[in-house]
Order: sequence, then C-alpha cells, then structure tokens
Amino acid sequence: MTYPPNGSAAPPGHTPAPPLPSVPPQPARGATTVPPPAPGAPAPAPARRTAWSEGVDRLRSAATTEPGRLRIIGAVLAMLVVAFGATTAWQMTDRSAAADDVLHSSQPLTADAADIYRSLADANTAASSGFLAGGQEPAAVRERYERDIRTAAQKLVTAAAATDPGSPSAETISKLNTMLPQYKGLIERARANNRQGFPLGGAYLRYANEKMQTQMLPEAENLYTTENRRLRDDYDAATPYPWIAIACGVLALIALGWAQRRNYRLTNRVFNHGMLAATAASAVVLLWLVVGHTVARSGLDSSYDSGVRSLNVLHDASIASLKARGNENLTLVSRGAETTTVDGVIKDKYDVDFQKQMRLLATKLAAADALADDGAGRTPVDGANASMKEWLKRHTDARAEDDDGDYQGALDKIIGSKQDKPTGECFDLVDQNLDKALAHEQREFSADAGDGRAAMTGLPVGAALLAVLAAAGAVLGIGRRLSEYR
Repeated sequence: MTYPPNGSAAPPGHTPAPPLPSVPPQPARGATTVPPPAPGAPAPAPARRTAWSEGVDRLRSAATTEPGRLRIIGAVLAMLVVAFGATTAWQMTDRSAAADDVLHSSQPLTADAADIYRSLADANTAASSGFLAGGQEPAAVRERYERDIRTAAQKLVTAAAATDPGSPSAETISKLNTMLPQYKGLIERARANNRQGFPLGGAYLRYANEKMQTQMLPEAENLYTTENRRLRDDYDAATPYPWIAIACGVLALIALGWAQRRNYRLTNRVFNHGMLAATAASAVVLLWLVVGHTVARSGLDSSYDSGVRSLNVLHDASIASLKARGNENLTLVSRGAETTTVDGVIKDKYDVDFQKQMRLLATKLAAADALADDGAGRTPVDGANASMKEWLKRHTDARAEDDDGDYQGALDKIIGSKQDKPTGECFDLVDQNLDKALAHEQREFSADAGDGRAAMTGLPVGAALLAVLAAAGAVLGIGRRLSEYR
C-alpha cells in the first residue's frame, strides 16, 4: 500500500514558482515624501515651537481646569479695572488742565488784549480832546492820556510773558511795542506845534490818529481775536465728556458682575469680599467721573454763556464808544479837511465814522442787555444806553453849530463845561457804566469757571488710586477661590 509522503517537500519533478520581489512601504496618499538621511549624517533636530504657541497651549490647557479659568478671569478683571483707572486719569488730567487754562491763562490774556485795545483807543481819544482844548490842555485830560499809555505798555508786558515765543500773538505784541513809542512821538510833535499855534499840529495829530486807526488798533484787535480763539479752544478741550473712560468703567462693572454671578452659580456663595470691594471701588470712580465732570461742564458752560459772551459784547461796545468819541473830536480838528462820498453826497469822513460807531454801540448794548441775567448786570447797561441816546442828541446840536459856522459853539458842546452840556459828559457816563458792567461780568465768569474747575479737583489722582484698590480686590477675591483647590 502506497502512502503520500509526509512533510512539506515538493513532489519529484515539480518546479517551484519564483519568489515575488519585495516592495518598500509606500507613503500615504497626499503625504510629503521625506528622503532618508544620508548614511552617517546626524539625525534632524525636532521643529522648535514659538513662545506664542507654547503660551497658547498652556492657556488652553489651563482653561480646561477651574483653577486655570479663575486665574484667567482674575487677570482679565485686573486689566479692565486698571485700564478704567488709567483712561480716567488721562482724560480728566487733560480736561483739568484745559479748565485751569480757561480760568488762569487764556481768559485773563483775552481780557488783557481787550484792555490793550481799549487803552490805546482811549489814549487816542484823550489826545484829540487835549488838542481841541488848545495850547494849554487840561491836566485831567493829559493825565488820562498818560495813564492809558502806561496801561497799554504794562498789559503788553504781561501779555508777552504769557504767550509762547514765536507764536502769532508774540509777533503782534512785538509790533505794538515798536509802534507805541512812534505814536507817542507823533502826539508830542502835534502838541508842540499846537502850543505855538502852528497848523502843522493838526496834521501831526491826524497822522498819529491814522497810525492808531490803521495799524495799531488792527494789530490790537488781531491779538484780541487770536486770544479769544485760544479761549474757545480751551473750552472745547475742557467740556467734552470722557466717553472712553466711561465706556471702560461700564465694561469693568459688567465684567465684575458677571464674575460674581458665575461664582454664585458654582459655589452658592452670595458674596466674594474681594470682588465686592472691587465692584464698589469701580462704581465710586464711575459715579465720581460722571457727576464730577457734569458739574464741571455745567460751571464752564455757565462761565462762557453768562461771562465770556457778555464780556466780549461789552468789550466791543466799549471799543465802539471810544472810536466814536475819537472821530467826534477829529471832526472838529480836521475842520472838513477829510471828506468822503456817501450815496453821492460829500460828507465829513470823521463824522461818517462817528455815526457808524454809534450804530455799532447801540447794537452791542442791546446784545449786552439781552445777555445780562440779573439786575446787577442789566442796570449799568441800561445806564450806558440812556447816556448813548443823550450823546447822539447833543452831537446833533454840536454839528448844527459847526455847520452854521459857529466853531466855538460846536467846540463848547463837545468838550465844554457842564453848563454847556457837552457830549464828553455823555461819553464819560457810557464809559463808566460799561466799566461797571465789565467788572460784574468778570466776577461772574471767575465764580462759574472756578466752580467748574473745582469739580475736577482730585479726580485724576483719586480715580487712579481707587482703580489700583479695585484691581487688588479683584485679585484677592479670585485668590480666595483658588485657595480652595490647594
């Protein structure tokens, strides 16, 4: 009996199949093939990770645990509260500085510029009044002229010290300082010739008046306009609400409220003393910021509406009055030497300018009366208005005397004694009443602007300190929770 052979050997005569070739492992589809390192080459270093990516990984890892989340919340709360304090200190420091400039710098400098203008215009008026009086001008008129020149010189020195070197105001002050001695020289020549009875004196006086009207007063008006614009800029910098700081405060309070609510939901504890203190401190800063700035803004707005606007109108009225008086005097000095054509009619140039300035004076007095908010401010304005109307009546009588050829009669009605009822008496009353009104409005401005500035006192420093305390409270509150996990 035949059995098949045992084992795995091939039967006789069978030819074995050739072996399959070996296939190296293939990379996955889409993968990048990296060539094998050369024999003997060092192994490549592992790819280095950036600090940012490592930080993100750590933060992501920390956020998966409650202690990590608490640390993140504490850092965010501290950052928000500190940002709130910093923006409050920054914005309120700027506004406090602007309010301080309004009270102690720009408005006083604006008032000085107006005083320079008024002093120069009044000196010009006094010079023409003294010239009309003849060779022996009254001592009171001479003293008034000298006082006005001294006042103008002193105010120029004060203004120069308060302006920045190289600024437009500094250049204007320099020009006025140069022209003031030149004007005084012309007036002295006019006086010297007038004492000797030379007609050249009138020419010198008219030339001095032209220099004052066309050069010095326009420069003084430019100084006044520039400083008034600077005052308006300071108001614009002091009064806007600090919206960035307010927004940061609201955001900080929302974040603190959310954090405390989260703490309550996780632990069932109503209060966290640290975060409660941080919330209270932040709320105090926000309330102080809003209320303090609102009070400051109200005071500054009141100082502008009730003070600065009235002061500007009253200064304009005073300047118009001074110009009118100077033109009235020059009408008699020139005796028709200067004429102009109005609607085809030849008229005295100075009398035309006088009428123009009186119309402006009436307009400014009406505006000042409308702006006056109490009897103390309205009474002198009403007095000036009544004196202006009487001035116009007396001027009409003086012009009638002059037109009839009675020069001495016209002169008496301009600079004569009280019995002659001169226009100079009315001018003095207008000037005195305007000075009273200006003093009253200046006091109102100082009181309102001072109250506005006082409302900001301590706010920048107080906000910064409270913000630091709030940040510390938030961190301590979070630290109290963290201690429960140790």
